[in-house]
Amino acid sequence: MSAVLRESDALSSREAPTPWLSLVGLGEDGPAGLSREALAALNEAEIVFGGERHIALVGSVPGELRPWPQPFRNALPQILAERGRKVCVLATSDPFHYGIGNSLSRAIPAAEMRIIPQLSSFSMACTRMRWPQEECALVSLHGRTLYRIVPHLQPGARILALSWDETTPRAVAELMRARGLGASRLVVMEQLGGPQERVRETRADAFAFDDIVPLNMIAVDVVAGRDAHILPLTPGLDEDWFAHDGQITKSEIRAITLSALAPRAGELLWDVGAGSGSIAVEWCQRHVRNRAVAFEAKPERAERIARNRLELGGLSVDVFGEAPAGFVGREAPDAIFIGGGLTEDGLFDAAWAALKPGGRLVANVVTIEGEAKLAALHAEHGGSLRRISIDRLAPVGGKHGWRPAMPVTQWRVEKP
Repeated sequence: MSAVLRESDALSSREAPTPWLSLVGLGEDGPAGLSREALAALNEAEIVFGGERHIALVGSVPGELRPWPQPFRNALPQILAERGRKVCVLATSDPFHYGIGNSLSRAIPAAEMRIIPQLSSFSMACTRMRWPQEECALVSLHGRTLYRIVPHLQPGARILALSWDETTPRAVAELMRARGLGASRLVVMEQLGGPQERVRETRADAFAFDDIVPLNMIAVDVVAGRDAHILPLTPGLDEDWFAHDGQITKSEIRAITLSALAPRAGELLWDVGAGSGSIAVEWCQRHVRNRAVAFEAKPERAERIARNRLELGGLSVDVFGEAPAGFVGREAPDAIFIGGGLTEDGLFDAAWAALKPGGRLVANVVTIEGEAKLAALHAEHGGSLRRISIDRLAPVGGKHGWRPAMPVTQWRVEKP
């Protein structure tokens, strides 16, 4: 009993860490919109970090005001250097919705930080539009490519997009006009929640606002005409969606190959001998957290891959040079597709060594030499082999007939 009491006494004597950092969500109404707890954190802080807009909103405070350094990546070391002092970090509305909260939580234990959020801009936008948030696509274009909105431009879709600056709404309108979506409803919401809030509506093809403030959001109610350029949701996009020089996995073969690769959320693919990068692009289209590395030795093809990954959704596809030399130092992949160069000495061995245990490798070949290599690899490592043959209708004089494409032999194997 005495041992138990001594252990209990020891446990009760330990003091839980006291939060030294307060992360406060600040709206456009400034201190007037802060809760009592948030106001206390702001006024008790020895140091207050925030953007220039945040600092202007709070005005005079007892502590030292420190605007974010440039470049912004230097901010976290400066915050951590003040551990033990009372620090307040100002963020926009909800710090964990495209905010600084994620970066801080990775660096600072939960017990050392208290978080006092406000409604996010997305939540406020939903109330203005009378849209259920669960039915909306939420997209940030702040510091990101405009093309991130492309996969969400589906008939009848409702999209809320956080702008980069005052030029973003017009750029979105122009993008939609170019894709045959000009009849879509566009609502520009500026300085939400503040005394200068303004909400204006127009059609995408009639956009004429020229006095937009940098802090704004866009609500898009997509209206798609018959000829609208809508990105299909299925794998196996038609080749016309890609910039290519003929070196591209054909749409039917690509759909089967994606099925064999079996992408899962958050996984990394290596696309070896990428050509147009179509496999890498469609891998990343399967889930927003998916990533790919495309290995392509020819510079002109590498440029096309970069263009395709941008225009088809601003996807996370990095492009590197020749394989297998480019494998060195790269993050181990969850899956590998080899669409070219399998017969080159050392390519398979290097890829197999890099693949994570349990990872999938899929290789497509069209030559006899490639088939011989696959047969040998299948005999050594197992897996499955199949031949895929596709015929397409083509003119034959004044009539039509079936024109066969080169058959593709595909090997799929999982690493033990």
